[in-house]
Amino acid sequence: MTTLRESLAARIAANGPVTLADYTAEALMHPTLGYYSTRDPLGAAGDFTTAPEISQMFGELIGLSLAQAWINQGQPTPFTLAELGPGRGTLMADILRAAASVTGFVDAAQVHLVETSPTLRAEQAKRVIATWHDDVSTLPDQPLFLVANEFFDALPIRQFHRDPKGWREVQIGKDVTAGLSAPAPIALLDHRLEDTKTGDIVEHCPALPTIIDAIATRIARNGGAALIIDYGDWRSLGDTLQALQNHAPTDPFKDPGQADITAHVDFEAIAKAAAPAKFTRLAPQGMFLERLGITARAQKLEVNLSGDALDQHIAAHRRLTHPTEMGSLFKVMGIYPDTAPPPAGLEP
Repeated sequence: MTTLRESLAARIAANGPVTLADYTAEALMHPTLGYYSTRDPLGAAGDFTTAPEISQMFGELIGLSLAQAWINQGQPTPFTLAELGPGRGTLMADILRAAASVTGFVDAAQVHLVETSPTLRAEQAKRVIATWHDDVSTLPDQPLFLVANEFFDALPIRQFHRDPKGWREVQIGKDVTAGLSAPAPIALLDHRLEDTKTGDIVEHCPALPTIIDAIATRIARNGGAALIIDYGDWRSLGDTLQALQNHAPTDPFKDPGQADITAHVDFEAIAKAAAPAKFTRLAPQGMFLERLGITARAQKLEVNLSGDALDQHIAAHRRLTHPTEMGSLFKVMGIYPDTAPPPAGLEP
């Protein structure tokens, strides 16, 4: 059987080098050999763990933030409750369970999941009744309340190195190894000439603006809110490409299709694409969760815990919120209409 590395090598030999984005798209989503197409990557038996798998508190607070936004906007009925890249469906299941305490919310919600992996769709179906989509373009044209947790970091990026003569793009060439193109002006990076110098690295996610535009257009026209949660910062600078296999870093070019490949999210790009809707200030995940009351929720849950279960609960709270763990690395940005306040936990 041909491996993905062999398939990529043959393609490159026939047609020349490919961009980092093209390589990553194949490594992650090749229909029969791609990473997400062939496995459940989450948990101890997988390669990484996301916040919803760490503690139910994460999804509960996300659900209550979205439910409060729904109340603030007059409780529209029906509305789309959507998630991008829903993993095993744990986050959406927790959202629905917590938001069931808000009268009318679950009854009005039509659940839609954007997921391309057949393996993960099967896992999600065990936990949530939903309609599935390959991309955001087919989401209903009605009020949209959406969450994307660790979705944008998995989108393929292009990577550029600043050169005295312009920019040199990372390309994948012979033997599936990374190299640099000849220097040339790159129009989409003209705005980065002022804040970069020779040798600096800038990353660009080609798919991000279209996805955010589809979300923001629906929210501006019909109402709703989106919570974008991911690791990254306001503006891309430096090489953030990374790969994980068995919960440990690995070479992203060593064995395509066998490791998760991600990069930090450029939240400035999200903000720029959010018009005609509004966007909130960028908040560290720990601050966002504390504003929503995670400590009080943790204290309530721990009353009935003891021994190892209590220790794990305390560790989960710390992992989600502490600055040295996920609390500062992960950021949260909201998108909302100009006729409504920002989602709970965030500031305009």
